[in-house]
Amino acid sequence: MQHNGTKLFETKRLICRQFELKDYEDMFKNWAANPHIQLEYGEPVYETISQVKELLKKYIASYQNPDFYRWAIIEKSTQKNIGQIAFCKVYPDCQTAEIEYCIGEEFWGKGYAGEALSGLIDFTFRNTDFLKLEAYHRCENKKSGRVLEKSPMYITNTVERFIREKIHSDGEVCYCITKDKYYRSL
Repeated sequence: MQHNGTKLFETKRLICRQFELKDYEDMFKNWAANPHIQLEYGEPVYETISQVKELLKKYIASYQNPDFYRWAIIEKSTQKNIGQIAFCKVYPDCQTAEIEYCIGEEFWGKGYAGEALSGLIDFTFRNTDFLKLEAYHRCENKKSGRVLEKSPMYITNTVERFIREKIHSDGEVCYCITKDKYYRSL
């Protein structure tokens, strides 16, 4: 599988690009220090700006790897970094990636997560060798569930992560979309 890495894509209201060190303030303010977001997202809560800067340095260094996919979500109208979207798991042997995303609480309810997700799906299938994209949410995470329900993805029994790790998806709702089905839906 040929990897393309994190390449810029845009939607009507968003720019999705590689993280830059200048993103630290927005990242800290908008989600990385917020336990409502981070714990729901399954990530640690970053308590200091220096912790966020260290995380950003890791992201930025990882962009040298062509199989690293993590985008900063930038609101076009304000140029603020309002969240992120990423392939948290990549399975090159079956050309599949698992998507994760988060949006700052101040920006909830505006359709940004769904717009970023739909943009990423379209960008991925038009520009990469991936054949399948997957995501899941915990049943309790209704906000993330609404994002996935409105997306081009559809409910499936499981995701590649659960298959490989022999996890029964109790309490999670799994979604996927294949390149073939995506193009048939256009």
